[in-house]
Amino acid sequence: MNRSPSRPDAVAYISGGHDAPHLFGEVRFYQNPTNVLITADISNLPKNSETGFFAFHIHEGESCGGDDFANTGSHYNPNMTPHPNHAGDLPPLLFCNGGAYLSVKTDRFRVADIIGRTVVIHSDADDFVSQPAGNAGKKIACGVIRRM
Repeated sequence: MNRSPSRPDAVAYISGGHDAPHLFGEVRFYQNPTNVLITADISNLPKNSETGFFAFHIHEGESCGGDDFANTGSHYNPNMTPHPNHAGDLPPLLFCNGGAYLSVKTDRFRVADIIGRTVVIHSDADDFVSQPAGNAGKKIACGVIRRM
């Protein structure tokens, strides 16, 4: 049985970069016995006229610093699998009146594995094919995952 999502085990506060300066949000992580529940509530996404989808990943880096969030590094991929089977590959965010909400379960990692890593929102949709990262475009927002 899954625990009630009242108090997350970890959270990442998302802030946009120079390509999306007003973007903000919160990504919460809830550890359950057999999976992790992830919820993302994002506001002020820029209009993506092509698809309305934004790639959403956990990256290996421990900082949102650097030009265009360069310090986030690559997708979190401890098992060295091809994209889209990285532990950090998540479903895309869907633009809805400037925001997005996502709730998904995964068994690709435990919350303890991702503390200190980063959550990244990209400017484009993930094509789920291109290597190594799905041709997802620029990194437009980031947050560091912190234990609650």
